[in-house]
Amino acid sequence: MLSLFRILLVPLLVVILLTKFEGKEFVGLGVFLLASLTDFLDGFIARRRQQVTRLGKLLDPAADKLLTSAAFISLVELELAPAWMVVVIISREFAVSALRSLAASENVVLGAIPSAKVKTILQIISISLLIIYNQLGAFEHLAPISLWLAMLAALYSGVEYYIRFAPKVLRQSGRAEVEGVE
Repeated sequence: MLSLFRILLVPLLVVILLTKFEGKEFVGLGVFLLASLTDFLDGFIARRRQQVTRLGKLLDPAADKLLTSAAFISLVELELAPAWMVVVIISREFAVSALRSLAASENVVLGAIPSAKVKTILQIISISLLIIYNQLGAFEHLAPISLWLAMLAALYSGVEYYIRFAPKVLRQSGRAEVEGVE
């Protein structure tokens, strides 16, 4: 339910960010942080109650990617984030999702790695600072710095996923193809 709620918050966030009205930055920040909080709560509750489901495993990462992608794309539209940096960040998400999908098709589970958690935290900070960029005053330099850090963390964690897991997944996939031929 929390993942579905997060997905439903995505269009609201985009409308808020792309509509001009007084205080939109703070309303947008509130919606974004609420959506981000549901991600934390979702995982926390599922682990605590030991209620990890297939649907949850599918919806949670999809909701995360929708939220961050929509937020970053909106920030590009508002000229608060360079498109090339957002493309790098979103490309990492697609690349890791593709690896996870291939792994799942081979019954290989790819666990979360610490650098991906750091990436997520940096993305939340970066998006938050960019949303309120015009309100930061003397601290406005923190927004682009946080975006650089988020992009570098995305690159690092994406490369780490492929270095750690691609050989195992591809080996397994190769075995499955050979077994299917025999």
